[in-house]
Amino acid sequence: MVQLIRLIVDVLTWMVVLHVLLGYILPPYHALREALERLVEPMLAPIRRFMPPMAGLDFSPLVLILVLHLLGNMLTRLLVF
Repeated sequence: MVQLIRLIVDVLTWMVVLHVLLGYILPPYHALREALERLVEPMLAPIRRFMPPMAGLDFSPLVLILVLHLLGNMLTRLLVF
């Protein structure tokens, strides 16, 4: 179960990283970019409500990655005990 949680956190982290990187490389209506946006954007939207872009920089992906890892660590520690 612990390995499954770690795998899910890792996959979600890479999806967020790809979402950010492909946002700079691919056109807005590319199929891969749209698919990642549909998966990642619902997780980013609540963070963006509380933390709007500062000086034109969007830190919500970084915050999401941190939250994912914190939740993953908390869940794995709960399962170990």
